[in-house]
Amino acid sequence: MAVTSGFLDRRSVQAGLVFLGGCLGTLMRDGIAHAWPTSANGMPWATLATNLVGAFVLAALLEILAVAGPDVGIRRAVRLCFGTGMMGGFTTYSTLAVETGQRAMSGQWLAAVSYLLGSVTMGALLAWVMISTVRAAVRRRSS
Repeated sequence: MAVTSGFLDRRSVQAGLVFLGGCLGTLMRDGIAHAWPTSANGMPWATLATNLVGAFVLAALLEILAVAGPDVGIRRAVRLCFGTGMMGGFTTYSTLAVETGQRAMSGQWLAAVSYLLGSVTMGALLAWVMISTVRAAVRRRSS
């Protein structure tokens, strides 16, 4: 892998972009969690919504960047800051696992399994829809 002397190609700059994006994404997720708290036996809607929005946005971002060209320069910086950092900090699959475990441990097996499988399935479906939408838009634009 060739290393260029560009500012955005420096590992410390790239790590800083991931850190900055991660901080912003985590703050956004925390704000949503505080604005939309989960009751003890309730459905964790904030986590579900956060993860689904994150899957949708990340799929759109990565597909747009893939279509735009090689993963270098500003495209890599955008991917690292907003994709890896912000969407990585925004989504929270560790909380999904904890919340699923809490429901299972309290005897709410159907809720636990539904929440886990529904989250993953809907996230994958939303990502697929967004990737397909971006590809269709690119085909229309290039024809």
